[in-house]
Amino acid sequence: MDDRLATGLHTGLLIAVIGVLAWATGLPALFPSLGPSAFVLATFPESEASDTRRVVVSHAIGVVAGLAAYHLFAGGIVVTSEIAPLSLLGLRLAASGVGAIVLTVMGMIHLGVRHPPACATTLIVALGLLSNPLEGVLIVAAVVVLVVIQRLLLLTDAALDRRGVFAIGRSRSD
Repeated sequence: MDDRLATGLHTGLLIAVIGVLAWATGLPALFPSLGPSAFVLATFPESEASDTRRVVVSHAIGVVAGLAAYHLFAGGIVVTSEIAPLSLLGLRLAASGVGAIVLTVMGMIHLGVRHPPACATTLIVALGLLSNPLEGVLIVAAVVVLVVIQRLLLLTDAALDRRGVFAIGRSRSD
């Protein structure tokens, strides 16, 4: 199978599982930063970039940093609200976003878990889109589900490979 198709299907399957969970529960478990994480997992499955600890811990750092910055600077404000140019509300949201990014990057570097999609997670939280502690737990839970599904896909792929069966995650040249 063509690598482009295989990687697209792999990434789509990872997101589909989260989408079904979001649909079935009515919870906002599908959020923008999962897309880049799913892409990294599907594209570089054996890379350090796809390490389970790296992915989960970096998003958790993003959540904690986003919650701290949001509640310190912008509590109660949501970026999708109508915010006047040069307003105090806009300044507070900007400060929240900047603070969250600074804390997230510092935390990821300190713990050695650099995963760029976590910077998107921290902005989702810091800008008021998923900004309460329960939503933060949901974000981390969704990331855990994402990496568990990835592990299951890789185990399935390895089992099929041992049996000589072609698997979705590999091109015929592998």
